Amino acid sequence: MAKFFALTSAGLVEALEEELHFFGLSKTQRTVGGVYFETNWRGCYLANLCSRIATRVVLPVLDFPAYQPDDIYHNLKKHDFTKYINVDQTLAVDAKVLNSKLTDQRLVALKAKDAIVDQFREKFERRPNVDKQDADMWIFIRVVKNQVTVSVDTSGGPLFKRGYREKMVDAPMKEHLGAGLLKMTSWHPEKPLVDLMCGSGTFLIEAGLMGLSQAPGVSRKKFAFQNFKNFQADVFDETLNSVLEVEKEENENLKLVGFDINSNAVKAARTNVRSAGLEGVVDIQRASVDLVKNPFPEETGVVVANPPYGERLGSVETLKDVYRDLGYTLKKEFKGWEFWVLSGESELTYSLGMKATLKRPVKNGPIDCRWIKYEIR
Repeated sequence: MAKFFALTSAGLVEALEEELHFFGLSKTQRTVGGVYFETNWRGCYLANLCSRIATRVVLPVLDFPAYQPDDIYHNLKKHDFTKYINVDQTLAVDAKVLNSKLTDQRLVALKAKDAIVDQFREKFERRPNVDKQDADMWIFIRVVKNQVTVSVDTSGGPLFKRGYREKMVDAPMKEHLGAGLLKMTSWHPEKPLVDLMCGSGTFLIEAGLMGLSQAPGVSRKKFAFQNFKNFQADVFDETLNSVLEVEKEENENLKLVGFDINSNAVKAARTNVRSAGLEGVVDIQRASVDLVKNPFPEETGVVVANPPYGERLGSVETLKDVYRDLGYTLKKEFKGWEFWVLSGESELTYSLGMKATLKRPVKNGPIDCRWIKYEIR
């Protein structure tokens, strides 16, 4: 058994832990920025293949204090990195430093790289090359308040890059955030889901993939762990096949509809829906929010929206009318439904004219936001 760490955005840690438990990975520990979980390598493969909320899965290997550059070098020499890759493969080091005596990230990365390649040179009289574009092994070094954590990446690239996003609008929501926020609502595949400002379609596409039980990682070309010496190809194939077996070709209960006033957003969303294989599953329509009609008037479900909040698109004052129109449509068309909005500006949500029943702090990229729930009455 090894201890892995699944990273995610601030505010999604609890949802990520619940997801890992659903996969059968029950030995977990929540912390800032993610969830530790104990498992064998099959569990690591499974988390990479199936997690909708994690951004990356890493293998922590060292944890130590450091005040001088040589502290990095000498401590990394204590861990055998030659067991992961061969000398003719490539490596790269990513270092970040915060509130520490060590301030030069480039020097930290250089010392770490030197320690690793010196291990190979001492053992094989050769060393692996560095490839910052497509390395076989990435080492992540984080120095926070003089405490160093060193991890080996098992994912390869960010897990939120599903591969379906061919077109984007301004300020797009990352895929793992859309999935994590949906996890916090009461939505499930038997309920209608309506996105009143769908942008490039992230909420709806993630919901469609959930409804069809399609794991987000099965379309990836390669994971970093497939480069390792200890990669168990037979175990990975068995894990992948078990994941593919639960996929559904269709789900007649899915009711997923999105609206947007912007024609470019509608085109982008439709392109992404088609790229995700969800054409005929997700319906995208062009409409101003004040003119939207409830596509499921005889049912109750969940409405979501990620409207602009003045941080990157427009200004607060000019957006107040948009929020008033949003509140008007919700109260007129969606009585009895549950509404969730991603808000980065409380002054704007006040313009909805509705009383929130729950607020969850989350990060949308660098922006502090709230995922806010309303019961529409």
